[in-house]
Amino acid sequence: MKLDNTSLLLYAVTDRMWLGRNSLTEQTETAIKAGVTFVQLREKNLDFESFLKQAKEIKTLTDAYHIPFVINDNVEIALACGADGVHVGQEDMAAGDVRKRIGDDKIMGVSVCTQAQAILAEKNGADYLGVGAMFTTSTKADADTVTYEILREICAGVTIPVVAIGGIDQKNILTLRRSGIVGVAVVSAIFAQPDIAAATAELQQLAVIMVNA
Repeated sequence: MKLDNTSLLLYAVTDRMWLGRNSLTEQTETAIKAGVTFVQLREKNLDFESFLKQAKEIKTLTDAYHIPFVINDNVEIALACGADGVHVGQEDMAAGDVRKRIGDDKIMGVSVCTQAQAILAEKNGADYLGVGAMFTTSTKADADTVTYEILREICAGVTIPVVAIGGIDQKNILTLRRSGIVGVAVVSAIFAQPDIAAATAELQQLAVIMVNA
């Protein structure tokens, strides 16, 4: 799957914390239909077989809608399900080692919170960066927040695309205008909402305004 800036506009990170009557796959399809352009499957507590089964379901979905699909942190699952790539954090497998494992044709995203980390990640083969947490987030309570100024420095210091993540929602997304990012990654702003389709559609419209400001 080819990665370009438009595919990073509205990047959804899954979270089964808010599952109700619908399955994670059903929730994800609803979000894709409403405007999500990229999907990351994040599972911290599933066993390998359950994780792989879920990954294959989401992969079938993203293939049908022709959008990129990556796995958070788990290279083995990514390779086993045929995902388009992997996203890793600073405390996961080193980016250079991940690139060697997945090869040059797969997408690799790396989470960073400083310009030095960003430059190193690009050097080690990252295709895009996730910067955050931009705002306080219940999804990752221990995450340090990144200032708008640091976000701009990171965007200016690399040649690969950057998305912001962490506590971003419909109320604060436009504060990230003119930072240099090409999109936003969100979790609860989509999956914790009672109407996933409406929340996603609103975010997508605001993201377009933000990147074109």
